[in-house]
Amino acid sequence: MISIRQRKGVKTTEVSEDYAAREANVKLENKLPSGCASRRLWKLLSFTVGGTVALCIGLLTSVYLATLHENDLWFSNIKEVEREISFRTECGLYYSYYKQMLQAPTLMQGFHGLIYDNKTESMRTINLLQRMNIYQEVFLSILYRVLPIQKYLEPVYFYIYTLFGLQAIYVTALYVTSWLLSGTWLSGLLAAFWYVTNRIDTTRVEFTIPLRENWALPFFAIQIAAITYFLRPNLQPLSERLTLLAIFISTFLFSLTWQFNQFMMLMQALVLFTLDSLDMLPAVKATWLYGIQMTGLLLVCILQFFNSMILGSLLISFNLSVLIARKLQKNLKTGSFLNRLGKLLLHLFAVLCLTLFLNSIIKKILNLKSDEHIFKFLKAKFGFGATRDFDANLYLCEEAFGLLPFNTFGRLSDTLLFYAYIFVLCITVIAALAVAFHNLSDSKSQQSTGQTGKCTIILKPETAYNLIHTILFGFLALSTMRMKYLWTSHMCVFASFGLCSPEIWELLLKSIHLYKPKRICIMRYSVPILILLYLCYKFWPGMMDELSELREFYDPDTVELMNWINSNTPRKAVFAGSMQLLAGVKLCTGRTLTNHPHYEDNSLRERTKAVYQIYAKRSPEDVHALLRSFGTDYVILEDSICYERRHQRGCRLRDLLDVANGHMMDGPGENDPDLKLAGHPRFCEEIKRNLPPYTAYFTRVFQNKTFHVYKLSRNKFPDCLHPSCELTNQAAPQCPLIPELPPVSSVLVPNCPVRVPLLIVSTHFNTSIGNGVKRVISVKINLTALVRLDKVESLIKTAFE
Repeated sequence: MISIRQRKGVKTTEVSEDYAAREANVKLENKLPSGCASRRLWKLLSFTVGGTVALCIGLLTSVYLATLHENDLWFSNIKEVEREISFRTECGLYYSYYKQMLQAPTLMQGFHGLIYDNKTESMRTINLLQRMNIYQEVFLSILYRVLPIQKYLEPVYFYIYTLFGLQAIYVTALYVTSWLLSGTWLSGLLAAFWYVTNRIDTTRVEFTIPLRENWALPFFAIQIAAITYFLRPNLQPLSERLTLLAIFISTFLFSLTWQFNQFMMLMQALVLFTLDSLDMLPAVKATWLYGIQMTGLLLVCILQFFNSMILGSLLISFNLSVLIARKLQKNLKTGSFLNRLGKLLLHLFAVLCLTLFLNSIIKKILNLKSDEHIFKFLKAKFGFGATRDFDANLYLCEEAFGLLPFNTFGRLSDTLLFYAYIFVLCITVIAALAVAFHNLSDSKSQQSTGQTGKCTIILKPETAYNLIHTILFGFLALSTMRMKYLWTSHMCVFASFGLCSPEIWELLLKSIHLYKPKRICIMRYSVPILILLYLCYKFWPGMMDELSELREFYDPDTVELMNWINSNTPRKAVFAGSMQLLAGVKLCTGRTLTNHPHYEDNSLRERTKAVYQIYAKRSPEDVHALLRSFGTDYVILEDSICYERRHQRGCRLRDLLDVANGHMMDGPGENDPDLKLAGHPRFCEEIKRNLPPYTAYFTRVFQNKTFHVYKLSRNKFPDCLHPSCELTNQAAPQCPLIPELPPVSSVLVPNCPVRVPLLIVSTHFNTSIGNGVKRVISVKINLTALVRLDKVESLIKTAFE
């Protein structure tokens, strides 16, 4: 990793790979047959033992996490509906597609149901394979149907065991990465121990099994291990090609299984750009990695039916900008220190401007708005102006998207991980700064005249990559708690590598004038072993107690709700409610939803905001019109949301809705001066009083301590509607037509058994994606044009499509 040598005159476009003294020693040893044979035997023995330990520690971790999941829920004993309810929020939504594929009569019908899905979002047909990253569910369902395991293994166990098996691969990949960096498998063992003992902060797979990150992170860890090996100097051509193949496959699988892949790989691209700019990484290898990222992402784009969010990603724009700027800006790595620094800043500015330009052009061409909520959230989070945007505030108020809690560092310190990490990080950062300064100070002209630099610290490319990687992902975790799992797992790798690295100890001992070769050997093995003994002594009893503690899943209210829906509602009924609950409704009952937790679609976000007006201060007429515009038959109200106390004032869902609607928030506290008192009471509270204005539109059909289900009426309309069923576009005398509304005679039909005002629905559809929701009231009072209900639904469905 780090060594001291006399710098030779070499090309500055590549990192120096001339470790002359070390290679001389190797050649000298090779002349001794006995030494060579013993060294090969020792390497073979070390590889065998280290590989066996890696496989064992990975499998043990997988079994440990699966046991915790079983003990926490008594998963093997609870009913099927309880198992499905345990897959909370979006986890249940993803698992429902695995279940849907298994229930399909044939695979082709299953694929057709996913490509032309009309149950995930009511009155709309969407391509789920394009919208969501669910190819893993498709693959598992095919595998389960093909393999002869149906008699021995239930579908749900095949699913969760696959995820826990991926955790074995994840830990093994972390182990291998640490081993590659340090040169000893002892560091891999320490990394795995740290991963397990810091389980609260390194993984959440045991209680969020189907979450996309639990599929993706194992492949991400494999990719990092492969990149670490690829960046080693003097690789054989065959080894380099195989490593590139491993990087490509892992990058592709990582991109295919997580919708946030582009943001994680953008961080990787920034790492490569930093190292390449500072001449700490071979430029050719950086170009290969840029190309693999784009190729993998574009292949995923094709599989996802040309998902526009991928085409408009910052990663593709950034990588293209880097490659273009490199071609345009010649002689970037020549000149004096100030000259090179100026060129570097100009290069950075050019790449940034070109990235923003390309990205904006692509998004305008594609009319892309799928990821705008992410940038609104980031803008508000980092203080670039306050926002009343509902979607941005929804993220800002969630703890998972807040700053990393300070107590996280306390837990990491209990296992000595944080102290070791800071120790290694400080030494490697100092070394990296020294190397960067020397690279910027050195120039091609100086080297061509035979001048050589002074003795300097050399940072291996693979170590430099992992250093910048851990720093950038550390900043990401500090700013957004949900992303800590990307950092803490790599923290285990980086800390364990440093404690087992001979170069780290050599640099440290030389700096305090205590250097001796034997001391390096003693320190790199004794310190990790002592930490391993400490971890076993302190955490083994607690882990055994944890494995012996038995709990049971218990959520009778939700179970009662799902059973009632299955027994008392039509199969084609449409349900509205919170995103989290509706995911469970789809999984457990198969009913059609108005909205769901997969939030990466602009029209879905608008629809969710409209549905959530059930928790705002709106009139029953408004809420009924909004819900019926999405074809809603039943709406589920949750007391935990209506009377929420988990968040502070200003972050409760009802507060976010009030502010977005321009209404003052409930309770003591300040309000913005432009907010006004609402003209109606809160819908979710007032509906429970069973007053006539509410019972005219909503009928309570189910309730327990947590949930209230109301059925929406289809034939409750204002009294001023024309009583006749004849074909007409004329107003009743008591209800004059509004002049600015267009005629609708072309869609009116005679002899209609059910009468609804067409333009109430049509105008509401137009305003539900805009701002003029208030027009619904005026139209509803004055319009008398009549049409059959099925024609209205057909018209709206066509408009939505």
